[in-house]
Parts: sequence; C-alpha cells; structure tokens
Amino acid sequence: MKALVVGGTGPTGPFLVNGLLHRGYAVTMLHRGTHEIPEIPPAVEHLHADPHFRETLDAALAGRSFDLVIATYGRIRFVAEALVGKTPRFIGIGGVASYRGYAVPQANFPTGLKVPTPETAPVVTNEEEARFSYLIAMTEEAVMRVHRQGHYNATFFRYPYVYGPYQLVPREWCVIRRILDKRPFIILPDGGLALMTHGYAANLAQAVLLAVDQPEASAGQIYNCGDEQVLTLHQWVEVITRTMNYDWETVCLPNAVAYPARPFALHETSAHRVMDLAKLKNELGYKDLIPTEEALARTVQWYLEHLPERGGEIERRLQDPFNYPAEDQLVTIFKESLQRMAAIPFAIESTRPHPYAHPKVPGQERDHRDR
Repeated sequence: MKALVVGGTGPTGPFLVNGLLHRGYAVTMLHRGTHEIPEIPPAVEHLHADPHFRETLDAALAGRSFDLVIATYGRIRFVAEALVGKTPRFIGIGGVASYRGYAVPQANFPTGLKVPTPETAPVVTNEEEARFSYLIAMTEEAVMRVHRQGHYNATFFRYPYVYGPYQLVPREWCVIRRILDKRPFIILPDGGLALMTHGYAANLAQAVLLAVDQPEASAGQIYNCGDEQVLTLHQWVEVITRTMNYDWETVCLPNAVAYPARPFALHETSAHRVMDLAKLKNELGYKDLIPTEEALARTVQWYLEHLPERGGEIERRLQDPFNYPAEDQLVTIFKESLQRMAAIPFAIESTRPHPYAHPKVPGQERDHRDR
C-alpha cells in the first residue's frame, strides 16, 4: 500500500507519517523541502514541490499513484484536483474558522457560535463576511465536490488551533517567555473565561488515522476534531504556569484594553469557540490519546528544550512585542481604577435568601420574609 502525505513537517505531520508506517504503508511526503524534521524516518520518500500551484503539483505527481492521500498543507483545493485519477481515497485537512461567526461573532444572532458548534452549523459563503473563512469553506467544498462526482472517496477534517512541537505560531511561547523573563503578572482579557477548542497534534492525527482505518464509515463526511477537554484561557495559562513551577498574579482587564493578550488569546473578542465532537466520537470512536493537561505540559517542555530566538521568526509571526513597560502601565492604571470604583457607595445584601416560602405555622399566608 502506498500513501502520500502532502505536508508532513508541521505539528501533526510526524504523527500521521509514523501512524501510516505502523499500518504498513510505504509513505511519500510532498512538501517544499524548506526544512526537514528528525521525527520522519529515512525510509520515507520526499517529493520537493510547492503544493500551492497546479503546475508544480502536476509536475511532481506525473506518473504517480497512491492508495491513500492525506493533504495537510498547501492549497488543498488544487491538491484535491491534482489527485483526481491518482488515488481512490483522499483525506483533506481544513479548519474550524470556516464557520460563520468564528472570525466575526456579530455575523450570527445571537452573537457568536453555538456551544458546542456541530458540523451542520452554517459556514461562511461570501468573501465580504470574512475572506479567510470563506476560502477555508470553499476548499472543503472543492474536496467534497470531487467526492460527489465519484472520482475518489473523500473525508474532510476541520482542525482547531493545533498545539505541540513545530507550531508556526506557538501561542504557548507568549506565556513561557514571560515566565522566563520573571514577569510578576500576566494580563488576560475578560477574566480569561473564553473557551476555545484546541487540538494536541497527536490527538488530531489520531482522529485522521481513524478515518484511514474506517474508509467506508467516513466516506463523504466532514468532522470537527480537537481535544475532548476544553480549557478556558485562564486554565490554559494555569497549566503552563504550574508546569514551569512559577508563581505570578493574573490580572484580568476588559477585553477592549487587554492588548498584551491579543497574540495568545488569538481573537479580538472573548466569544466562545467550542466544537462539537459527538460525530467524530460516535462514528469513528475517537478518544484523546493524550489528556489535555499532559499534552500542554509536554508542549511547554518541548519549547523549553527548543527555545525560539528572541525577536526571531516565531516571535515575529506571533506579533507579540513583549512590551513590558506598557504592560506595567496598563496594570497600574487598571488597579487605580478599581480603587476608585470600589469607593463608590453601592449597598447590596451580602446574603440573598432563596425565593421559596417557609411558613412557621399551618395556614400562614406569608412567611417571616413576606414570601
């Protein structure tokens, strides 16, 4: 059996490639060749080509055929077209940002996504609403259209934010570096209460490999995937902090002014983004390989062993200025404001009795609290 993995050097790539090798596939990776990673065994063939263009894909794949293709990278709509006639089985990877309301919560009423969001929720259908989300939605439609036309058996996965080694924008580093820099506090927006589905790379690869093992059950299906446990932003920071055995203050600012948290909160609103995994679990039997807290701790440890360069490419992608003087100023103003607000008289009972009546004698119309 022959398998092609388009991509393979990102977070889920090593788990997919090694999972396929374990299943007896001869694996070929098609990627640009700009970097290699040690987790890929020497037995894996490499095709170095740009998967963003039909002409480069067609040249690289001329005369080739595969029993299975997993496309994780490039312009998947072009990859899907280029593999017509070259494989009976195609698995495409997209993202949950295709849902209407994910990028622009105000696009829905009530505002934001349903919690949790099922695969049947509407996706973005025009560029004006959210161009990036629209392109993701059109990509998965291109894959499923080829499936409907009968050219191959296709399945599509909607990835959430992926964490683990080799993430191009590892939001965990924003917290890790602040701890390494001995910051006395971290700023979170709106109490850090936002919920967002994440997926540890090994767990997401497990979901995809379940579809490899069950081609008939997953034929023509689109699946949300991610970790079973969803942490709030505050809890996510807590796990990183405990992993590094650090102690600091969490300062929760209103989202509108919590600028330092933007690079790791990932969104400019605190709307929840929680995916419904019921379909994946019920149809393919998905369960996390690695529990979320352990997976996040492993991720932290990997970045401590592979420290990104200060001011380097990863930090430029994250767009985190690590502007500590500005953070100090924000927190100082915020705490002064809290003191001023606390000084405003506003009496409210410290205890509130429950609303049900408790008469003391039979036939009493109203009890001692006039209930």
